[in-house]
Amino acid sequence: MAVRTFLVTGASKGIGRALSQRLADAGHHVVGIAREPDASFPGTLVSIDMGDTRALASALADLAGRYAFDGVVNNLGLARLHPLGQIDLGDVDAMMHVNVHSTIQTVQALLPTLKAKGWGRIVNVTSLVTVGIPNRSGYAAAKAAVNSLTRTWAMELAETGITVNAVAPGPVETEMFRRNTPAGSEAEGRFLSMIPMRRLGKPEEIAAAIAFLLSDEAGFITGQTLFVDGGGSIGRTAP
Repeated sequence: MAVRTFLVTGASKGIGRALSQRLADAGHHVVGIAREPDASFPGTLVSIDMGDTRALASALADLAGRYAFDGVVNNLGLARLHPLGQIDLGDVDAMMHVNVHSTIQTVQALLPTLKAKGWGRIVNVTSLVTVGIPNRSGYAAAKAAVNSLTRTWAMELAETGITVNAVAPGPVETEMFRRNTPAGSEAEGRFLSMIPMRRLGKPEEIAAAIAFLLSDEAGFITGQTLFVDGGGSIGRTAP
């Protein structure tokens, strides 16, 4: 098994942390980006505010110079909820900036290294909300944009040895999900009613799908969005 070096954004919690642990357990070196330090992180954790474009550009240039990256997982996300008629354009701008701008910046910073190696993996974490979930207009628009970037980049990089895919989780038991969807709330009930398996996903289940797309075995898969959502993207079942 080749030992790789992967960059993971939003690495200290939820899906990012579960993925970092899984990759580290497999012997890979994980460089994580998060806002807060964490001494127990299973790799190298760097504190960066990814909402600050200039600071992020400087930090990514430094990381790209220090590590010979083999791939990146753009896991960082920002979700704010609004019903139509009350959509806050400032919040929409913030979601586009964090979800879309930082994804572009991160990939562009690592791209020269991946091209030089002739091997690379880019995985973007998007969301089930792109199929249509109430109160998530801005978040869905941002994640749909990342799905589109995934397909475009896959076409552009198809002959370079670099694959580009997305993983779109359904509702997952993470801090971000619970911040917007408290346990026992009407919002949680609405989500679960849309999931044929009638349960939330586990961060480790999403991490497993991402890890596969990072592997050598996934080398003929590119431009795909894999929904890991308990069946939520295929439609509702009868109660």
